[in-house]
Amino acid sequence: MPTPQRLTIVLAPWCPHCVPLSVTQGRRLARRLRVPLRLLDIDRPAQEKAADRLVRRYGDDAPDYLIPQVFLEWSDGRVQHLLTGFSEEVPRTARAWADLLRSAWLRATLRGARA
Repeated sequence: MPTPQRLTIVLAPWCPHCVPLSVTQGRRLARRLRVPLRLLDIDRPAQEKAADRLVRRYGDDAPDYLIPQVFLEWSDGRVQHLLTGFSEEVPRTARAWADLLRSAWLRATLRGARA
């Protein structure tokens, strides 16, 4: 059975949906999944390239894509897009994180990872 391997957040340090909200919640989710957390800063050229590839292949891609975007990498090579921040108010992105952290998907994933 595939297991979670790494959580990645595509972000920018100036984005209020990203820092501190998504970094804090991402750390929380990574801890619960027992995986490392990788932060890809779109303002750093080397990280931006990796972030663009990830978003283009698995995320909500657009010429000026929304951030944060959150991805879970699995032991079978699969990459799962979990969340995209909202361009509206920060509380909307906070609700998306809260929904993810109490979701049936997360409960099932945690059960599977511990089986």
